[in-house]
Amino acid sequence: MPSAIVLTGAGGPEVLTLASVDRPEPGPGQLLVRVAAAGVNFIETYQRSGAYPVLYPFTPGAEAAGTVEALGPDVDGFSPGDRVAFAEGTGTYAEFAVVDAEKALPVPDGVDLETAAALPLQGMTAHYLVTSTFPVEQDQTALVHAGAGGVGLLLIQLLKARGARVITTVSTPEKEELALGAGADDVLRYDGFADAVRTLTDGVGADVVYDGVGAATFDDSLRSLRLRGTLVLYGAASGPVEPFDLQRLNGGGSLFVTRPTLAHHLLTAEERRWRSEELFGAVTSGSLSVRIGAHYPLADAARAHEDLQGRRTTGKVLLIP
Repeated sequence: MPSAIVLTGAGGPEVLTLASVDRPEPGPGQLLVRVAAAGVNFIETYQRSGAYPVLYPFTPGAEAAGTVEALGPDVDGFSPGDRVAFAEGTGTYAEFAVVDAEKALPVPDGVDLETAAALPLQGMTAHYLVTSTFPVEQDQTALVHAGAGGVGLLLIQLLKARGARVITTVSTPEKEELALGAGADDVLRYDGFADAVRTLTDGVGADVVYDGVGAATFDDSLRSLRLRGTLVLYGAASGPVEPFDLQRLNGGGSLFVTRPTLAHHLLTAEERRWRSEELFGAVTSGSLSVRIGAHYPLADAARAHEDLQGRRTTGKVLLIP
């Protein structure tokens, strides 16, 4: 029997246990995929802990890449053996997973399956942030938090490709080197970053702040913005932001705050293909580098969660069945 991580209740990383399971069967319009690698993302730590309720027994994971094993009824455009990646599947912490065919992304030649597994969720997040949430223009200044993280490294590269100046925050010298390697113009530590951004921009501030950290950075992210600047809050790695007085946006300079999510930027098959094809095209051309910071055997999912939450990882974290 194939293996999967199965949760029977909420808790710490120790509840992520390997079990033998029945092979899932694809329903109408679905693909069964033999998983080559599965992405590990913060949302799964929230599901595991009970912060986001789930139904038990539960196998985490929405992101993976692999080969099509079988087709459900009414599937066109795919065949067994095709290589696909996806960010909107279910139960990907497993040897086999099911995904709707319309949400499967063909993996082009020249992209290996581990790279393909590392790209969909974080890559399409970075893509919608810079093309749709705040469409960055030449010579604008962007502040990117967690510049050595999976989204951060991709954001830096996509922003530089659009001609932006990129300032980023990191926590260690090693992460600083990674951010600089991705093209960041200036790298800061978190302590005092708002004042440092003001200094680097001659008192003006950043046009946009991309903040996936949340509670620990939110207030100073607002202080980092120029007049009519935009704070894009897209995650909460340090915890959720508390409710705040909207009058602060007036006092800060007619500021904007938005809280987007990936699902609302993948509304159609055409939008998915646009984002994924641009990203895979950039990888195959060599203009976008995807850093895989750590691989863990599927049985070590608990350690992967511990390292991710402990901010001991850089780039993408993968589980390998």
